[in-house]
Amino acid sequence: MRTADILAKRLYEAGCRYAFGLPGGEVLTILDALRAAGIEFVLCRHENAAGFMAEGTYHRTGAPGILLGTVGPGALNGINVVENAREDRVPLIVISGCVDPETAQVYTHQVLDQTRVFESVSKASFTLSAGAAHVIADKAIGIATEGRPGPVHIDVPISVADASSTGTGVLRPNAQPMVPSGPALDAVRKALAGAKRPLIIAGLDVVSHAGAAAVTQAAETLGAPVITTYKAKGVLSEDHALSLGGAGLSPKNDAILLPLIAKADVILAIGYDPVEMRQGWQNPWNLATQTVIDITAAPNHHYMHHATYNFVGDCAGSVTAMLPDAPLQTWGGTDIDDTKAALAAAFPKGDTWGPAQAITICQEELPADTLATADSGAHRILLSQMWQCTFPRALTQSSGFCTMGCAVPLAMGANVVEPDRTVVSFSGDAGFLMVVGELATAAEQKLKTIFVVFVDASLALIELKQRGRQLTNVGVDFDRTDVAAVGRAFGGNGVSVTSGDALRIALQDAQSADTFTVIAVEIDKQAYDGAF
Repeated sequence: MRTADILAKRLYEAGCRYAFGLPGGEVLTILDALRAAGIEFVLCRHENAAGFMAEGTYHRTGAPGILLGTVGPGALNGINVVENAREDRVPLIVISGCVDPETAQVYTHQVLDQTRVFESVSKASFTLSAGAAHVIADKAIGIATEGRPGPVHIDVPISVADASSTGTGVLRPNAQPMVPSGPALDAVRKALAGAKRPLIIAGLDVVSHAGAAAVTQAAETLGAPVITTYKAKGVLSEDHALSLGGAGLSPKNDAILLPLIAKADVILAIGYDPVEMRQGWQNPWNLATQTVIDITAAPNHHYMHHATYNFVGDCAGSVTAMLPDAPLQTWGGTDIDDTKAALAAAFPKGDTWGPAQAITICQEELPADTLATADSGAHRILLSQMWQCTFPRALTQSSGFCTMGCAVPLAMGANVVEPDRTVVSFSGDAGFLMVVGELATAAEQKLKTIFVVFVDASLALIELKQRGRQLTNVGVDFDRTDVAAVGRAFGGNGVSVTSGDALRIALQDAQSADTFTVIAVEIDKQAYDGAF
């Protein structure tokens, strides 16, 4: 077998069925090996978008995403999405071609130390060799998926890809996360059993169907209200009486939830990774008067908060082992109901045309099992508070790195895996225009993705901050683009809407269309004032 075949075969064994990117001459052997292994390659228009499509497949399959880039500019075009994978805990295998080391000693064109570049944004960076290809491939899968997931980079020299190699298969069983035992477990079981006002904060480390079951069991056993990070929305169905929805970037939301956290006597943090949270969530509790139990997939080296008890391991299994044997009667009074009422009042559905009404109509018109993605910007904060998620990964976004240009390719990656499912992306016009070329990819893949674009001709969130500091308006506004016409130009449907009724019709038409649809939601500048 070629060395490239060894790598591709191991990726297939890990469940990978899709790869995304742009090939160059230096990666043609890898491209052929992926095809031979049964991994479909999707040609994209930019490596950054390709990486987000790969992430989209991970959220639907559980297998690592694959990003393929050629030497030099191809590989480095993906740096943004690789750092996003690191901060948003995404197992992404990044494969790049590179010049042979012997050639690099007497040649300079497109020669750079790619492994050194990727080391700073990856969990690990390898250079593939023929003699150790099977070991490197196995290590890459393990490092990317175990503990807290993240990206792993593999540089493949041109001659190595074609070189003969032996050694295949899984070399090491997956490490099994453990659950607590002994005195520490006894102490937290006692604390939870005696809780009068328990509260749960759930985060990215527990986002899975098993994690959702564990969070639901914990909430119902303890009678504890549940706050999630944005990425963990849906681990407790948000139509549950104990769900308080997501938190992370909204000052209005923080003003409601942080006082409730202060009232809790025992806080159970299940997979809570504060990489998603704004500064107001630094040390949000008082260890002198509150007991905090922190269960995560990796040790607390961030120091954004501390806990009474720290556990590293299987979040779902750990919390199940800690729960009392019988349901508790806790809280009493109206604290939980009052908090839910305050949240509903803070983020109303919108009686008049604007982003809130548009979000409400999208939720009402689209199926309950719709998959949604959100780009960074003002609309994302409002959407993350308003969009109701009844299952894990119903809404995906970049909430650790908070990069723009992610929603469109994330949605496309999900639709590649599940072509018959309704998938909708929400972008601002600026973020949409960053990746508009990928509409050509959507057309080629015959995707039926719905792209909702909030068009206000402004970097709305930055303009809001600029205005809040009473600075002169500079560099945040731009001319309006007819994004609906752009959608049609790429072979899809495109429609601009300026009312709720028009949006409902557009969404209904999009669900029966045989191609993708771009819906331009035309809103006023400053439409987000006071929204979050």
